[in-house]
Amino acid sequence: MDWSWTTPYKTWLPSVGPREVRADLLAGLTGAIVVLPQGVAFATIAGMPPEYGLYASMIPAIIAAWFGSSRHLVSGPTTAASVVLFSALSAMAVPGTPDYVALALTLTFMVGVLELVLGFARMGALVNFISHSVVVGFTAGAAVLIGAKQIKHFFGVEMDSSGNLHEILFEFGKHSLEINPIVTLVAATTLGLGIACKRWLPKIPYMIVALIGGSLLSVGLNEWLGAARTGIATVGALPATLPPLSAPSLTFENIRELAPSALAVTLFALTEAVSIGRALGARGGYRIDGNQEFIGQGLSNIAGSFFSGYVATGSFNRSGVNYEAGARTPLASIFAAFMLMAIVLLVAPYAAYLPKAAMAGILFLVAWGLIDLKEIGHILHSSKRETGVLAVTFFSAIFLELEFAIFAGVLLSLVLYLERTSKPRIFSMAPDPRLPNNAFSDDPDVKQCPQLHFLRIDGSLFFGSVAHVEQTFDRLRAEHPDQKHLAIFANGINFVDLQGGQTLSHEMQRRFKDGGGMYLIQVKPGLWDALERCGCLDATGARNVFQAKTAAIRGIYQKLDKKVCANCEARIFRECKA
Repeated sequence: MDWSWTTPYKTWLPSVGPREVRADLLAGLTGAIVVLPQGVAFATIAGMPPEYGLYASMIPAIIAAWFGSSRHLVSGPTTAASVVLFSALSAMAVPGTPDYVALALTLTFMVGVLELVLGFARMGALVNFISHSVVVGFTAGAAVLIGAKQIKHFFGVEMDSSGNLHEILFEFGKHSLEINPIVTLVAATTLGLGIACKRWLPKIPYMIVALIGGSLLSVGLNEWLGAARTGIATVGALPATLPPLSAPSLTFENIRELAPSALAVTLFALTEAVSIGRALGARGGYRIDGNQEFIGQGLSNIAGSFFSGYVATGSFNRSGVNYEAGARTPLASIFAAFMLMAIVLLVAPYAAYLPKAAMAGILFLVAWGLIDLKEIGHILHSSKRETGVLAVTFFSAIFLELEFAIFAGVLLSLVLYLERTSKPRIFSMAPDPRLPNNAFSDDPDVKQCPQLHFLRIDGSLFFGSVAHVEQTFDRLRAEHPDQKHLAIFANGINFVDLQGGQTLSHEMQRRFKDGGGMYLIQVKPGLWDALERCGCLDATGARNVFQAKTAAIRGIYQKLDKKVCANCEARIFRECKA
């Protein structure tokens, strides 16, 4: 058995020196500060106690960095994973309760096992089946839901924020007269500070500035008007402890109920991690190993389920910050996790002053940042197919279940891909006297030979495309009954399965019985091997394969009816003129 997956650090650890350690320490400190408000915010989105967002940024981040293949990818809780987790579990248990936490730990363990199995099975290319449009649409849909679910905290309204977008908006409409202007002021101030800081002071962590500003305003209002009058709810003090030990509840009932959600979360989490890893690898001048990244993410989530962490994956924000801060190796992510542990022990009690309204303002910022308007516009203007995938994924996310949105987007992408590949491009060709050396052209005005028709097929011949190819053959026989010979330029055919090979074989036999023949020109080695394996050339085809166009015309010309040739006015081949 190959045990190299246990030592991926051998590719980067030997090159670590004092300069790399200093750079990684600085990047790690920056990452630890940035994750503090993010972790609490993401846990709030997921329906978990706030401290679990910080726990998920500790042990899982260390494991993912050590066993992954990316030098800059930082793992931890993310917005999308948090929303999917909340969507999957809120119908099974009340968010924030011990039962809910137990289900979250179980889901995290299952996701880790699935990721690990996929990594060992060398399925790193699986994420390629989730198209970019699915990711953009899902992320935008998740962002809309994040904002919708924070409405009650932003406006200080007591309402049920579970359910889909239309249900939340309808519920808010019923409670719109209960809006608390003081709570709304705190939320709006936090939002405004975040926007201003992000725009005019981009080097300063805007989330921290906004949270401090919102918290100070909340404290001042409570001192001036009294907490009972303001009605500003706070997150509450976080426990100043390291991640406590935990365990998933692996009952048959839990596994059965969580299996669909675990699969959806796994697909999206791996897509996030590998996509971010590839992007940063391209900027950093190195390649990542998708299979090793699967293994690293799997071990990370398995470990997280035993150290009070919920689903962790590659984080867009933290990975970008890590790269921009000058990280050189995965040690930066490891340093960030240990520094976060120290920071939590020092500042956790001060979370008692953190208003939920300020958290709502921050989450509005997070949600807006997730909507990639530029990329959405690019998709809308570039492709109707991808626009359909984007729309289905987006509207499924906001009106149906989030995990269903992923499956719907992936399924539609595959259906559109199969629909496109099921109709390979087929066009007629003939020698064009206007081109040098009478090169072949697909211009419909070029004269055709009365006995021989040339076709070019660009695409694979498999069970899904044979119907389209057979329809073309039937149409040619009906429209050109005198052209009993058919020559196919096959250099555009990359793959043929048994059914595709049989389609070619049947057409060969049919034309042979009608007194003509079918010929393949410029056959690739892979196509030749496939046709031989399926026995599709045994009857008549082996003699009718030509690797050169000139040899093909010369050989086929010998089989044409010379009586027809004598009265032919086309004379498009050199052999005709001779």
